[in-house]
Amino acid sequence: MAGTADAAGAEGTVGPAGAAGSAGAEATARPEYRIERIGPDDWERLRTIRLAQLLDTPLAFGETHAYALLQGEGNWRARTDWLNEPGRIGLVAVDADDRWVATMLSIPSRKTATVDLIGVWVDPAHRGRERGVADALLDAVIAWAREGGAEWMLLGVHEANDRAAAFYRRRGFTYTGGETPYVLDERARILEMVLPLG
Repeated sequence: MAGTADAAGAEGTVGPAGAAGSAGAEATARPEYRIERIGPDDWERLRTIRLAQLLDTPLAFGETHAYALLQGEGNWRARTDWLNEPGRIGLVAVDADDRWVATMLSIPSRKTATVDLIGVWVDPAHRGRERGVADALLDAVIAWAREGGAEWMLLGVHEANDRAAAFYRRRGFTYTGGETPYVLDERARILEMVLPLG
């Protein structure tokens, strides 16, 4: 995974795609935010926030802003469809003005009873531990993963992304010792971290 996280806030129960509902996790934080699931028809909103992510924290993701900018509607619809396949979840934090201000995704891992955490980002204007956005998103993803029977959560963090690594360590993730080259610059490393969910 290549994702960055910063502490920030939200409120709601994660449920059916695109809405608060009953299928799993309660994410509590400041009332000006809510947590929603990315739905199959949210491709335009996903495109907007993805482009913002790639401009803000390019080292946290495995594609460039220039590449994403060239992608058409079919590509973005495929991404939202992919996030709505069984065993996957895409969550967003939505502010009081109905803007998506953060994302966090989880998909099946190659390892047994494990999920990968990916696509983690919080808009700079909504960062900060006191806001609780990243914490609320992670609480919701962890609850969803546990409900699905996962015992471990894995992620990969760029070796230069100290802010994200600090957040993950605060939330209980530890380094496994595993690392892979960063896909956009093989001189850099993506460091693996793990969180037990039991």
